[in-house]
Amino acid sequence: MGTLDNKLYILHGWTTDTSRWKPFLDALLQTGIEPVFLKIPGLSAPIDRPWNIDNYVEWLSETLPKNKRVSTLGHSNGGRILLSFALKYPERLEQIFLVDSAGIYHNDFFSRAKRGIFRTVSKIGKKITSSTKARELLYQVAQESDYKEATPIMKETMKNLIAVDVTPTLKQINTPITIIWGKNDTTTPFTDALVLKNELPNSTLFPIEGALHSPQFTHANQVIEIVKKEFK
Repeated sequence: MGTLDNKLYILHGWTTDTSRWKPFLDALLQTGIEPVFLKIPGLSAPIDRPWNIDNYVEWLSETLPKNKRVSTLGHSNGGRILLSFALKYPERLEQIFLVDSAGIYHNDFFSRAKRGIFRTVSKIGKKITSSTKARELLYQVAQESDYKEATPIMKETMKNLIAVDVTPTLKQINTPITIIWGKNDTTTPFTDALVLKNELPNSTLFPIEGALHSPQFTHANQVIEIVKKEFK
């Protein structure tokens, strides 16, 4: 592998509008760290069929430089992709920053019900969702506006990804990982951060008081200070 540089490769979460990232990226650049903001297939770049986690891992393998280890940051679904990538290609990574990462599988009643809705909404939708109110109710129960607004291809992709549980493989990931997490996150709860800290052998955890699911937007200065301090 070649020498490191000051680039930080960033994988955004489940969104098609990435404009909100600009202030954070600009502020990061001011620290001397050069953000390389990746376009995620299906979200900020097109795909023509549903993808699963293996597709995203291989896409990332083709996208990242192959002649050196790199530093990376993943928010939410971007973190899920990075954890899966680190398991298969640990030699490609110098470090990972996880910001309110997805990937911890929840087996409580609500989470099981939510996954069940995702699996069946397209089937039952044909029967009962001719009513706009009935369709809206399904989405409210799932509490996923992202799913509601997704294309059919991305609905299938989302179902594939939320079924991924990285928990059983976390102890195999030795890449240095900095975990940054909003203490008040209701999308990926802070308990997920504790699971990651406990299971990842080479990790540190930085809670962000008062932050929800996207502290890089609401508490950008704190997140940038952590990244700057921990950046290799």
